[in-house]
Amino acid sequence: MGKFRIDNTTADTVPATAAGSRRAGVDWRKVFEFPNPVNEYAARITAGLVVVLAAVTLLTGWGWGLAVIAAGFWLRVLFGPRISPLALLSVKVLAPRLGRAKLVPGPPKRFAQGMGAAMSTAAALLLAAGLAPAAWILLAVLVLAASLEAFAGFCLGCVIFGFLQRRGLIPAEICEACNNFTLRRL
Repeated sequence: MGKFRIDNTTADTVPATAAGSRRAGVDWRKVFEFPNPVNEYAARITAGLVVVLAAVTLLTGWGWGLAVIAAGFWLRVLFGPRISPLALLSVKVLAPRLGRAKLVPGPPKRFAQGMGAAMSTAAALLLAAGLAPAAWILLAVLVLAASLEAFAGFCLGCVIFGFLQRRGLIPAEICEACNNFTLRRL
């Protein structure tokens, strides 16, 4: 293959020829970057907007609403708040009006967004497969989880992240600030 060197910024082994071209081209780590830390208030506002969109989708039975919700979650998981309309509204417009930010670790929030992406995508696929009752039940569970985040500040995905990290299923290096994550911190 060629000579390898250690890239000190990521501790990954990278072919020497690829390392030089990465500097000249797009830094894909930046493209798929998620903020750390995250403004808790912006996350809660985004969750509230998800609740509103999901409730409208449930009440109207508008199947495309599931696709919109799933797309929003995937945008937030992959690109952070830079592209998602709901996250941009939360981060740039609504949260700053609340005053000082309350910073919390980003990795658990990204994990929670991933759970939302999986659930909303599964609901959309169930609806497309003709299993509407199962899709609406899954969306109702998503509304419950997002409501806990938005209105009570209880991030179910963050708790699951902490549980998995304590069990060694998520490496401690993913979130050093989360190593002692307990329910008491919520």
